[in-house]
Amino acid sequence: QVQLVESGGGLVQAGGSLRLSCAASGRTFRMYAMGWFRQAPGKEREFVAAISGSGLTASYADSMKGRFTISRDNAKNTLYLQMNTLKPEDTAVYYCAARDSTWGTDELKGYPYWGQGTQVTVSS
Repeated sequence: QVQLVESGGGLVQAGGSLRLSCAASGRTFRMYAMGWFRQAPGKEREFVAAISGSGLTASYADSMKGRFTISRDNAKNTLYLQMNTLKPEDTAVYYCAARDSTWGTDELKGYPYWGQGTQVTVSS
């Protein structure tokens, strides 16, 4: 089992940047594919990005391509999400998630382990 703690959220103006972090417990972090999801008020949780256990393969939701970058440092047991050119519609609680596979997926149900989330608010 892995425990996840997100950090790095906050208030930023449109066009700005934020980097989210997700610290994972355990010694086998590299064995988990990781994902970022987000949930805006009144909306369903949606896929943002995923990365393989090795960090060599990543995938993104179409609306995030070119603006967001997912990465990981397996030596530090940490997952990242660099978010650039932020828009007000990016406002949401952002969650990191882990799955018992070295390959990521964009499906919510593929991730049994979740963090508590971190709020990102983008002002116009």
